[in-house]
Amino acid sequence: MIFDLHTHSTASDGTLTPHELLRRARSNGVNCLSITDHDTVSAYRQLGSTQYETLRLIPGIELSATWATLNVHIVGLNIDLHSAVLSEAVRQQQEARLRRAEQIALNLQKKGVTGALDGARDIAGNDNIGRPHFAAYLVEAGAVDDVRQAFRKYLGRGKTGDVRRFWPSMSVVVRWIREAAGTAVLAHPAHYQLTNTRLGLLADEFIAAGGTAIEVVSGKQLPALTRKLAQLATDKGLLASCGSDFHRPGQAWAELGQATLLPKGCRAVWHAW
Repeated sequence: MIFDLHTHSTASDGTLTPHELLRRARSNGVNCLSITDHDTVSAYRQLGSTQYETLRLIPGIELSATWATLNVHIVGLNIDLHSAVLSEAVRQQQEARLRRAEQIALNLQKKGVTGALDGARDIAGNDNIGRPHFAAYLVEAGAVDDVRQAFRKYLGRGKTGDVRRFWPSMSVVVRWIREAAGTAVLAHPAHYQLTNTRLGLLADEFIAAGGTAIEVVSGKQLPALTRKLAQLATDKGLLASCGSDFHRPGQAWAELGQATLLPKGCRAVWHAW
């Protein structure tokens, strides 16, 4: 069985529509998929009652939050899409996301980049605007050569487009997920570039807030990192999740269904459903 429990569609910052995402997942042999778009579940409305043989769809979302001075992401899996709490959480996140986008555009304007908000919105195709949409606009506007340079110069950690203050706390986000009958998963923990001590503290506070799982695997990763995160999950009594964090074709390290396998001994998150 191939599980991919962290993917993105055009409902947030992916490049495949929800239907295209499902078709690609199926062709890649995925048996169980979750579309975890940033701060929205609109992909599931677009899919409606679509079913694909051999492919089980787990309702999911990836919510932005703050912890200490960091922006962290919490994935909610097996959520109730009809939950009133979830609907209100999405409403608040979308409002925060738009305010954040406005601030990013203002910051970029101070650096001489004009029209960023409208440009990013046009690329997103909706108001669910993220930094990748700003990065694409910066390339389109000729301000940078490519998306990597956009993040290095304008959007990466500590840069002018790294705006965090509009997101709720991690404890609030975990509560939303739990009240929507979902499982809260600490997403891609290695991305936060924390020391082992700080990562342990993050895990402890996540657990105290009601979080129960961690992504031991995020895409294709080095064996040493997989062992480290598997040990962290075991030490903290957390369930283990895995996903590609797929956004677009052509990224071999984040292709649907191609993530590193969970190590033996991990308690897989899907056994809790």
